[in-house]
Amino acid sequence: MSLSCLSYCHSSLPPTSPASSETDSLLNDKPIGTRKVKYAAGSEWDFAVETTHQPIDLSLVLPHYRARHQPIDHRMSMFLGSDTAPIRAKVCRQYPRSHFYLEVQGGSSDVTVWLPSDFKGHIHHTGKAAFSPGFVNRIMQNVHLNEEVYGDEMNGDDVVVCTDGRVEFRMWDIHTGAPESLGKETWKRMFGCGKKAPETAIDWDFLLDD
Repeated sequence: MSLSCLSYCHSSLPPTSPASSETDSLLNDKPIGTRKVKYAAGSEWDFAVETTHQPIDLSLVLPHYRARHQPIDHRMSMFLGSDTAPIRAKVCRQYPRSHFYLEVQGGSSDVTVWLPSDFKGHIHHTGKAAFSPGFVNRIMQNVHLNEEVYGDEMNGDDVVVCTDGRVEFRMWDIHTGAPESLGKETWKRMFGCGKKAPETAIDWDFLLDD
């Protein structure tokens, strides 16, 4: 794993984390489906789930309101972890003021993350990541990849993905409330309708296909 990425990762999910009850519930009910992320006062994580070999496939819905006693500058914090199983996470947001921090520790897991189309912030990841057409069209110009974070920059969105498996980033469209239309976004790229992405190490031979 990249040392620059690991420097942003927590070593593990704390055993005393108040999210443990949520973790147990998800493990019993399988970590699949839609979950609303709620502010957890005094907790390290607002939402957390950790498995060993069980796949994770979750849509994480950020709140459209600020909870009682929630600090104005609080970012909703989410943790997903698995040793070997695939991890798929969609971060669903309808209000840009719901900033978030998402950490994914995958061991050898393949990780796919959908980020809201109004994402603006930092992404740190291990290895070489692949990016969908929608991500490049709508998000890439607002992303700092594997860069140091200083001061006020920590108030935006932040994603950390640490895994020895494959890493893919896709877009969740805030206007349609659904994952990107791969065909539509691909056509935008082909005909130059999407915004030009900054110079990044993108594998342009890679095409996401569901």
